[in-house]
Amino acid sequence: MKQALYAGLLLGLVPIQTTVLHYASIGGIRPDLCLIAACLAGFVAGEREGMMLGFALGFIQDLFSAGELWLNLVTKGLIGFLAGLVGRFLANATPVAMLATLLGLSVVSGTVFLMAVRMGEGLADLFFVTRSILLPQALFDAAVGTGAYWLIARRGRTDHATQERPGPLW
Repeated sequence: MKQALYAGLLLGLVPIQTTVLHYASIGGIRPDLCLIAACLAGFVAGEREGMMLGFALGFIQDLFSAGELWLNLVTKGLIGFLAGLVGRFLANATPVAMLATLLGLSVVSGTVFLMAVRMGEGLADLFFVTRSILLPQALFDAAVGTGAYWLIARRGRTDHATQERPGPLW
């Protein structure tokens, strides 16, 4: 089941992100589904699985984008690993904890991309891009990722009436 889920994520997220989400953007800002998936995998399944899924998703994004080579691979893998560390050392994983984790990691990823792409530009332009693109992107990623985490956590709760526990999503 887990391998099928990961294969579906690897084959489906990049095409969905580049085609379907074009119509679901808010002010031209779309969530980074690969970053969200790597963060969720790390947070829920551990740092190794988050890092491996992040590396794979980043590699696929790098193959199909005209951006900096290996930048997606490194950032998505690192995001999955860091989310796994946060998830492991967190005493009570709640959607609010996921929101804060994803918001922080999305800001870090966006800052890395911003510095790589706009290295020689002025400080005023960097401030404008940070305020108009990076922060809304991070908020959008955090909102979508927290909603997905809430659905995953809700599915994994114990039903007290029947004492049955449905299996986790992965």
